[in-house]
Amino acid sequence: MRKYIDKAAVLIEALPYIQRFRGDTVVVKFGGSAMEDPDCVASTLRDIVFMECVGMKPVIVHGGGKAISTRLGQLGIASRFINGMRYTCKDTIGVVDDVLHSDVNEKLVDGVRKLGGRARDLSGKKILGARRLSHTDEAGAPVDLGFVGDVVSVDVGPICELLAANELPVITPVGLDDQQRPFNINADLCACRVAQALQAAKLVFLSDVPGLLADPKNPDSLISTLHTKEIAQLVADGVISGGMAPKIASASAAISAGVRKVHLIDGRLQHSLLLEIFTDHGVGTQIIGT
Repeated sequence: MRKYIDKAAVLIEALPYIQRFRGDTVVVKFGGSAMEDPDCVASTLRDIVFMECVGMKPVIVHGGGKAISTRLGQLGIASRFINGMRYTCKDTIGVVDDVLHSDVNEKLVDGVRKLGGRARDLSGKKILGARRLSHTDEAGAPVDLGFVGDVVSVDVGPICELLAANELPVITPVGLDDQQRPFNINADLCACRVAQALQAAKLVFLSDVPGLLADPKNPDSLISTLHTKEIAQLVADGVISGGMAPKIASASAAISAGVRKVHLIDGRLQHSLLLEIFTDHGVGTQIIGT
């Protein structure tokens, strides 16, 4: 009998969060090594379907770096990275475009549908206006990244139409410039821009890290709540560095643009989305304004 009471207690704990977030738009960026583990993918998609079923309006923006590298290797095209970003030549952008749309996106949409959700693929090329990303090295010299793009506009119309029809958009991070050329867009950046344009209640980064750690070598040093006013000092102290720095910067920009809260959670943890959103303590780092 005790186990049934415990199950009921979990539902009761989740109830106020379900009531609070019903009708809210939540942008989920799904990426990192969590996307390479079928169990993690299934667990995450089940969480997202649950969110949809209790009245939230999830939107998925996905990466696909490993799948792209695998395909490039099969084609004999070397993967090259500059400051963590994939150099995307004319040959590479064609592969990126194909893999993200025909492989990664298709599998995620199919996975949601198999779990009873109503997913719909939505190409970034239909909604994302892009331009070549300006990038510099540590000395301030310009760096050519090829067809790597920045987002200059987001057409929220097609997203809102799907949400109004109770369908779950699954968005590829590829945009078109004013000459209709495709550009590879960092999925974190893409998710931020989409969340900003939608004025989402939440933006969730699902990756392969538990959140922001005060000591990167100590997994028990998780910072559960981070205020945007604390970011500059943590950068100066070296707590925020490496690949976490642009993610935190993007999160801060999203909050400044109207997104209410940003979450950094480990997609490898079973049901991490539900644990973060529908429980009192959460399992990752939440970033809030001021």
